[in-house]
Amino acid sequence: MRGTRGILHLCRTLPYIGLVLCGDGCLSSVLALGASIICSRIPGLSPRQRAFCHSRPDAMVAIGRGAHLAAEECQHQFQHHRWNCTALGDRTLFGQELKLGCREMAFSYAILSAGITYAIISACTHGNLTDCGCDQEKIGYYDKGRGWRWGGCSVDVAHGILFSQDFVDAREVKRSTRTLMNLHNNHVGRQMLEKHARLECKCHGVSGSCTLKTCWVTLPNFREIGFVLKEKYDQAVMVEAVRGRRQQQPAFLKLRNSHIHRKPTSTELVYIEPSPTFCEEDLVTGSIGTQGRMCNRTSLHTDNCELMCCGRGYSTFQYTHVWQCNCKFHWCCQVICNKCSEDMHAYTCS
Repeated sequence: MRGTRGILHLCRTLPYIGLVLCGDGCLSSVLALGASIICSRIPGLSPRQRAFCHSRPDAMVAIGRGAHLAAEECQHQFQHHRWNCTALGDRTLFGQELKLGCREMAFSYAILSAGITYAIISACTHGNLTDCGCDQEKIGYYDKGRGWRWGGCSVDVAHGILFSQDFVDAREVKRSTRTLMNLHNNHVGRQMLEKHARLECKCHGVSGSCTLKTCWVTLPNFREIGFVLKEKYDQAVMVEAVRGRRQQQPAFLKLRNSHIHRKPTSTELVYIEPSPTFCEEDLVTGSIGTQGRMCNRTSLHTDNCELMCCGRGYSTFQYTHVWQCNCKFHWCCQVICNKCSEDMHAYTCS
């Protein structure tokens, strides 16, 4: 039954991983197709990832959820930017990959790596994967001096990181400057998730004296990871590859225009080329352009109409905003509200 429920769950989650959602006969269809056909139809997988899917089709549900979570968070963080991650929302596992080595690509790889790690850890904690569960290393330990012990179900962050690393990093096969960049940013995404895992405790004792505490590790809200990686995006550093003497292949990354071979730190997002303007639609870069985007005429930030519209100008339209107001509770049991309205102006890029 566990395997059957997993396949049914996979069917319901298919839109997240690039397959067409099926109807009432979904379970029997998936059972008939088998993992080999399912994995062959998921777009965006490298050969090694497709092999991974064949061996662990149950994990693809969590991986698909993680990719979907990452795309939604990316769109939230960049909703007021010219590049707003719209291409990453395509219903494929990885969405449309950016073709450049810019800082936007750095963020997209980091958030995807973090999202898949997050989803795998959550699936383990809820018992949705057969080979993992709560962190076994955090069971039974008691610190008598500090008066606390491990208890409850601590999330297994280490397992999630290794699992995500095996799957996400499998895309990077050919050694190149961009491969080194992608692997570095994948690592940053996973590391930020590990760094922001939270310790939660519950007090025990007479009248809440807290003579003993039971503690466990939980995941943060993924929005917190999104904000952290957005800060990393703002502070991203430009790098270049240092090549080995014999093979002339990229050996490691160093900061560009640095006279010393200082490597980027393990918490810095890195990129290898400047960002395009993202003003016009360009399938090569993953840009959908800013035509038709909403902007703010008075903003001092990236959603300002002059900046968002790239100097092309913008259109103004008026609409009426209607909402419930002056609500009052009448005994018993009715809430009566008035309808309020206001004429509003909005602006879209030409």
